[in-house]
Amino acid sequence: MKKILTILLAFSIFTLKAQNSEIKGQLQDNNGEPVVYSNVVLFTTADSTIAKVETTDESGIFQFRNMPEGDYFLKASYVGFPDLVNNDLKLTADASIDLGVLKFAPQAVELQQATVTATRALVEIKPDRTVFNVQGTINSVGSNAIELLRKAPSVNVDNNDNVSVLGRSGVRIFVDGKQIPLSGDDLSNYLQNLPAEQIDHIDIITNPGARYEAEGNAGIIDIRLKKDKNLGANGSVSSTFTRGKRTRYNLSGSGNYRNKVANVFGSVGYGQQENFHDMKAISFQSGLVLNEINNNSNDNQFYDYRIGTDFFVGKNHTVGFIVGGRNGMGENNGFNRIEISNQQTINQIDSILVATNEADNDRKQSTYNLNYRFLNKKGRSLNVDLDYGRYENDNTRFQPNIYYDANEQAVLSEVVNSFDTPTDIDIYTFQVDFEEEIWGGKLGIGSKLSRVMTENTFLFYDVTNETALLNDRKSNEFDYTENVYAGYLSFGRPLGKKWNLSAGLRAEQTDATGELLAYLPELQEPPVELNYLSWFPSAGLTWQVAPTHSLALNYGRRINRPDYNVLNPFKNQLSELSIEEGNPTLNPEIVNNIELGYTLQYRYNFKLAYSKTEDQITRLIKPSDEDPRASSISWANLAKKTVVSFNASLPMQIKKWWNAYFNLSASHISNQADYGDGAVVDLEVFSYTIYQQHTIDLPAGFKGEISGYYSGPGIWGGVFRYDDSWSLNLGLQRKFLQEKLNVRLTAN
Repeated sequence: MKKILTILLAFSIFTLKAQNSEIKGQLQDNNGEPVVYSNVVLFTTADSTIAKVETTDESGIFQFRNMPEGDYFLKASYVGFPDLVNNDLKLTADASIDLGVLKFAPQAVELQQATVTATRALVEIKPDRTVFNVQGTINSVGSNAIELLRKAPSVNVDNNDNVSVLGRSGVRIFVDGKQIPLSGDDLSNYLQNLPAEQIDHIDIITNPGARYEAEGNAGIIDIRLKKDKNLGANGSVSSTFTRGKRTRYNLSGSGNYRNKVANVFGSVGYGQQENFHDMKAISFQSGLVLNEINNNSNDNQFYDYRIGTDFFVGKNHTVGFIVGGRNGMGENNGFNRIEISNQQTINQIDSILVATNEADNDRKQSTYNLNYRFLNKKGRSLNVDLDYGRYENDNTRFQPNIYYDANEQAVLSEVVNSFDTPTDIDIYTFQVDFEEEIWGGKLGIGSKLSRVMTENTFLFYDVTNETALLNDRKSNEFDYTENVYAGYLSFGRPLGKKWNLSAGLRAEQTDATGELLAYLPELQEPPVELNYLSWFPSAGLTWQVAPTHSLALNYGRRINRPDYNVLNPFKNQLSELSIEEGNPTLNPEIVNNIELGYTLQYRYNFKLAYSKTEDQITRLIKPSDEDPRASSISWANLAKKTVVSFNASLPMQIKKWWNAYFNLSASHISNQADYGDGAVVDLEVFSYTIYQQHTIDLPAGFKGEISGYYSGPGIWGGVFRYDDSWSLNLGLQRKFLQEKLNVRLTAN
């Protein structure tokens, strides 16, 4: 009680001494520009306790009013500058201290030898991209690339692993700057088998400039793998084990040796994943009702390797190569059950189809890169890349289709099929990029030649008494070759102190041929031939309104070409009542994107975007011409799609021990098409996703994390509606052995 009375008495005396006194001043950076919203703290000299905290206004001015007389010192801090300290401030009653202009010193520190430990921000906003640092999240452990994309800003992944950015589909996935030439289930399987532990960060480029190839309506997601830049030898080993309804585990290791002459790096990994996907569907077609259950489970094993070397040839020259590979083996088991009834008597089941699928998948990938880089102090650079990649996918499938009566007791009929569907893809690319500082800015010029060769074989067998006989009517081969010849010119320069302009023009000539080899002459189709020249302008304008306020306006034109998966006109039987076929008459999608971005305090980022797509490629489902009970899944061009979207990325430090990150994406999507005869597509929806992550410093060196997202209803592929989805993720982390051992526990 005595201590409390003493504190109250001291506080009363301290308050009585307060007079009409103030301390004021203005903060500027080293260029003389006002520094706004900077933290300014006033400390008492006697015990270094905080007397008061203020922030500067839009003119960089701060002011401490009605301060008690006494001795103080002042400290101002701002991101990108060393702290500014002003000592020996003696304030007397009714006095005013005007410190005038206080300038931050430029950030320049010379170190003889130092060890720096830092944690990167979870999200970094750069002029041309958003960087999602995997290191910044505990909950990345045990995850794979597809799960990390669910957490990335502006990115949405639906329950079928379809990726969109700012509400736009057609995004292209890159790994270390190289496009992955896979789509659909093949791409999903690849991303699921890429462990998060191997990923350093993810670049999200929503409006790529002329230097980037124009493929991809929604831009580019570039997954960057870890590559140590420290001198000397170092390495790491990582292992995770996950148990839910199924089991997942992986083990990976990486090493690096770097000196002044060369940098050698490599990694190897092994893992196993068990996944499941359960789906229920009701279809109304041809006067029938099909009530369907479709359950799938798979067990995949994989191992991968990656090794590379950079040779530092002189001051300005680097020659390097990278060899990588991934092999995967998997088993897929599917159960499909369909109750068939008449729409007039929906409760009276006519028959039941039970179809099972047993599939074996073997996937092999190998990539090779040879690179030369030149860079001097004058800003001149030359980059040459030679790349070759081969992707092999061997798939065999066994599928019995059994029709039962309404009680599922008596067998009405039985059809058994097996499939052998190998796919081989070869990709060759040659790319040259040159940059030169000229005319007060930077000029870029370059070209890229790419050739993609795809061989697809679809062998359909009728199985009778365990004997498989090739069905020539339903078997085929489809070879697709695509050549793209591209060249670009870009230029960017500042327009005064606050404005920056960039512009570019890219031209791409596309020559593609798809050749079908039917096993019966009457089923032969003419070749698919595509030959066109496309121009892709891009422009960007940035305005540094104030030191911590910037606006950016960007425009870009993009393309999405149909690939071998959607052009093959032959029919693929998913089950007796589910047929898939391509469309050789598809046109490429063309999209125009406009984005307006606002960045506050180098941290908070807001983006408003408008996108219009012509000839959007989408999947359509209709009754089969051969069987009214069956559904035929095909591809077509929609007339147009428009998307208006908004994204906010908000990292926050709520307390010294509590960091938070919020990401809000919202979009209005409209899809329009008219195929005649009453076949009209007119779908509009407002969709949104809220993601948040909280990282908390706990006692005893522990760090905790809570994250999750909620996505509202939306539209995928132009004609498919989907409902809301959500996730909740919990994480706990502690480091041991002088932070050389990192242990994490997560629940999702």
